[in-house]
This record gives sequence, structure tokens and C-alpha cells, in this order.
Amino acid sequence: MASKAQALNEQPQKTAADTPEQPKKNRISGGFFRFVIVRFLLIIPTIFILVTIVFFVMRATGDPITAALGGRLTPQELQARIHAAGYDRPLIVQYIDYLGDLLHGDLGTTLTDNQPVISVLSRYGAATFELAIMALIIALIVGIGLGRIAARRRDRAVDAGIRTFAILCYATPVFFLGLLLKLIFSVWLGWLPSSGRSSLASEMQFSRLVSPTGLYIIDALQLGDMTVLADVLQHAVLPALALGLLTAGVFIRLVRTNVISTYTSGYVEAARSRGVSEKRLLSKHAWKPALIPIITVMGMQIALMLAGAVLTETTFEWKGLGFMLSTYLKARDFTAVQGIVILIAIIVSVVNFIVDVISALIDPRVRY
Repeated sequence: MASKAQALNEQPQKTAADTPEQPKKNRISGGFFRFVIVRFLLIIPTIFILVTIVFFVMRATGDPITAALGGRLTPQELQARIHAAGYDRPLIVQYIDYLGDLLHGDLGTTLTDNQPVISVLSRYGAATFELAIMALIIALIVGIGLGRIAARRRDRAVDAGIRTFAILCYATPVFFLGLLLKLIFSVWLGWLPSSGRSSLASEMQFSRLVSPTGLYIIDALQLGDMTVLADVLQHAVLPALALGLLTAGVFIRLVRTNVISTYTSGYVEAARSRGVSEKRLLSKHAWKPALIPIITVMGMQIALMLAGAVLTETTFEWKGLGFMLSTYLKARDFTAVQGIVILIAIIVSVVNFIVDVISALIDPRVRY
């Protein structure tokens, strides 16, 4: 019994340092939620600053009615319209009233076709969203796929060819690439339609829907008509490819650079010394760390993609927000332009918030 008691006394006693720090995990969890809340609240001043800039820039050349309708009305009629809309009041008063309308969800009425701006956004926003999603899918498939191949075949002919392709994708203006794709696949080969979101027959089918979403792929699935779905996809190929390749060029170079960086790191070399195959090194050890900066940059690329959608939709007559933005700009309808720009700013802010949250979840270097 004495020897047993002595053995128990000789065992090392557990100290507070030896015990797992369970409260620390809770603090990290709480810190993450604080990070999310703070990052979300930052969206409000960001949007406020953008709204303010857009408001005053749009009125730097005068009131919207004179810009849109000047020369088409007599001076007396023009002045009456300006007074009725309140554009002859002090600019700061107009700004305060505009902020009040925004808080109530009122973006004003277009001057050229007398539609509520909010209805224009809801009608054409779905088209831009659909195009952006398809372009992003193409960008990720092409960019990640070719980027990994280039990293694995570093400094070989395949790598040089992929890098050249990436530079061409990124440097070529999207409207020129769109015209080139139309020339090859629509004019020369006749494989794909050159403009629009669907044919007239498909548009007539969509008019039968009781509650259309505005997303033609989903609406075609609601109809259950594979002919309409095929028609919609055929119309979407060229604009999605033109916009997607623009972003794919960035992803190719980003994936290649980051995979090569992690591919030559110490822990990958240690795995290689243990006999791990090169294919497994790429897919299991080098790829996941290289994914972190790609997700971070994705938010910025989505913003650039929305900017590129203006030229893409105009080139292919894809009637989305970009197409309508160019139409209203030509008509100098600043009220409509202001509403579209504000919506795009909100989308970009929300997307960047989501990307920041995802980066914080997967990147252990982020501190809350």
C-alpha cells in the first residue's frame, strides 16, 4: 500500500498550463462573430459615401430634367417640369430629401420613360445576375483548371502557352472579344445566336408563366420545355464566355503564382521527401493554401465583372442592367443612372463582405 501511495505521489501533477484551453476557443468564436458584425456594419458608411458621391457627381452638370429633356421642350415647359420635380431647390435640400426617399425604398422615376427606378432594377437586374453567375462559373473552371496545369508544368511549353493565353484574356477589351466571338461563332460558323437572351418563340413561352423570376434558365425549367432551355443556353454562351474569359485571365495567373509558391514551401518538400506523389502533393498539400488569396481576390473580380457587364450586354444586346445603364446614359437620364449605380455599389459591398467572412473562416492567419 505504501509503495502504491508513493507511486501516486511521484506522478506529475497536471497544471493549468497542461489542461486544454477551452475558454480560448470560445473567445475565438466570439471574436469571429464580432468581426462579422463589425464588417457588416462597415457596409452602411461605404454605401452612404457612394450614394453621396453619385448624387453630387450626377448633378455637377445641372439638373436631371434639363440634361434629359433639354432641347425637346420649350423653356417655359422645361422650367415648369424642373419646378414640379423640385430641382430648383437648394442642392443640400434635394440631397436630404433624396436620402429620406432612399430610406423608404424610393429611388425616383425615370425621366425618359416615366417608370419607377425600382421596377427597372427588378426587371433587368435578374438578367445581369444570370450573366454574372454564368461568367463566374466559366472564369473559375478555366482559371483554376489552366492555372493548376501551368503550375504543375512550370517553365515548360504548356506553361508558356497558358500564360500567354491568360495575358490575352486579361488584356483584350471585352467588347472586342465579344465582337470576335460573334464573328467566328455566329457569322462564319453559324453555330450560336449573336444577340438577345432568347428567341421570339421562347419569349412567347415565358409570357405564359404566372410568376416568372426573370432568370431565363429557371423560367425555362419551370416551363419544363427543353427546347426553350436549349435556346436560352445557346444565347448565353457567347456573352458569358466573353465576360468569363476576362476574369479567367486573372485567375490563371493568380492560381499559378500561389500554387508554385506553396509547391516549393517547406512542408511540401517534407511531404515529397516522404515519397508522396507529385499529383497528391498538388491536390492535397499545395492547393488548399493557394486557394486563400484566390477567394480574397474574387470579391474584387466580381466588381470588375459587373463593370464589364455594361460593355458585354451592350455588345450582345443582352437586356440587363448594363444594357439599360448605357441606354439611360445616352438619354442623359441621370435619375435612372443613379439608381442603377447605387444598386451595383450595394451588390459589390455585400459580395466583398461575404468574401471577407469566407476568408476569415478558411485562413488561420486572420485575427479577429
